[in-house]
Amino acid sequence: MKQKHLVIFSAFFLLIAFVAGAMLYSSQKSDQALEAYRRDKSTFIRENVPTFGNPAAKVDIVEFLDPACGTCKEFHPLVKKLMAAHPDKIRLYVRYAAFHQGSDQVIKILEAAHRQGKFQETLEALFAAQDGWVRQHRAQAELVWNFIGGVGLDIIKLRQDMSLPEMDKIVAQGLADAKTLKVKATPEFFVNGRPLPSFGFDQLKSLVNEAVAAAY
Repeated sequence: MKQKHLVIFSAFFLLIAFVAGAMLYSSQKSDQALEAYRRDKSTFIRENVPTFGNPAAKVDIVEFLDPACGTCKEFHPLVKKLMAAHPDKIRLYVRYAAFHQGSDQVIKILEAAHRQGKFQETLEALFAAQDGWVRQHRAQAELVWNFIGGVGLDIIKLRQDMSLPEMDKIVAQGLADAKTLKVKATPEFFVNGRPLPSFGFDQLKSLVNEAVAAAY
């Protein structure tokens, strides 16, 4: 009986230690990200990244996404509603993190669409048809063309822009910044430099509400 109690106590102690360690890691990650954001925003917000909302907004949301990510698709309308709940107070910056195999080519399509002023429409078309071009968690860029014909893109120019050398740099920069900021999965959000304490829309909503209340 004593041995059984000892095993239970040991398991409980290990669980407490694990939870405490996870909380400490989360706190350290948050502090490090916030310090980096206050010191230099460039790791979070690169020049000419897709943005939405009021340029003068006092609350920034930086989202790292992969167009082949199903959870990114689910969060997209939720983030739009969150911004609509705080008119003109939030600016969303979209960053790429090509974690899925093949998604680097889809990101090039998105970035080329961004150059035509069609990023939002193209992203939403891709999310709407995601099951048609993502197979077994692998992005099949050659299938994407079947789903973006109605967006109003100049497809010839799009294909030309996709092959520009800077496209590879944009994909690489996104992955490098994600690594620096300890982004390991998508979507990942930073609100005025603060990462989510744990993953979930409620956590994002709370962080945004706190930032809006503090800024306004």
